[in-house]
Amino acid sequence: MTRVDLRPRTAGIARHRSAHARPRRPSQELVHGARPIEFVKLSPASNTTLLVTSRHAKSQYPSIARQLMRTEHVHAEQVGFVLPPRAPSAQTRLHMAGDELCANACMSLAALHAATSTERGELSLRIETSGAEQPLHSTAQRLEAGYRCQLQLPLPQQIEPYPLSGAAGCALVRYPDAVHLIIECQASDRAERHRARRLALEMASTQGTSVIGIMLYDPSRGELAPLVNVPALGSLVWESSCGSGTAALGAYLAAQAGSDIAAEIKQPGGTMHVKARCSKAAITDLWISTDIQIVAQGTAYIHD
Repeated sequence: MTRVDLRPRTAGIARHRSAHARPRRPSQELVHGARPIEFVKLSPASNTTLLVTSRHAKSQYPSIARQLMRTEHVHAEQVGFVLPPRAPSAQTRLHMAGDELCANACMSLAALHAATSTERGELSLRIETSGAEQPLHSTAQRLEAGYRCQLQLPLPQQIEPYPLSGAAGCALVRYPDAVHLIIECQASDRAERHRARRLALEMASTQGTSVIGIMLYDPSRGELAPLVNVPALGSLVWESSCGSGTAALGAYLAAQAGSDIAAEIKQPGGTMHVKARCSKAAITDLWISTDIQIVAQGTAYIHD
């Protein structure tokens, strides 16, 4: 992939800087024994996402991701690896470290393509990704600061009632390799958050999927608190926002209404939008969208 050039474009800036004003990248001698990892860091509604653009063996993805995600390292909520597409209909491919489908990472990849594209106007992209059988359709539009991206999500296999004491409404939204449990409640309630963590860990051992999402949804405020468990990474995170969880919530709301819905979902890191279309009580179309910024680019070092 073409490298995103985030350097200032003003020609005069370099002339007035001292030769020592800009730190040099550490030489290989200074990072002896470490592996360089090229990355771009993006922020879709603050759900910080690292896209690794250098090539690495698939067996190394989990260990690379675990280091990069740590607070004392680059720090992010998820890591995906950018690869060439396999299908002729796709322009790029994304493989998440936990083999999951990550909607925000897919939209981040669309934003990265828009940043490197010479095209103007809305960019349309088909993305192959882990966790989905077919390429996903995404669009990206340049803004004054950042990109507005949207993604068409696979439809859930099933939305089934889930009995849970004290919940105003609760359902399991099931996908081939992920489940999202939607719980209508006061999302900030401490007891609900403790229960969410317990459920996420219990379901990881019983569901056998790449992702377990516990989505605490407050319908009176239109607020979502997403807890995401990726068992392959040992990752259990209260995320700033969750794209696939937002899509699952949209599917749940459309199934409850028995009609099309369009909703603005507030999350700890920002706002995401979801649209779902229904026909004869069946969901036929599911889209999410949000604004994304590129916040960093560079080389990280993995110490084995």
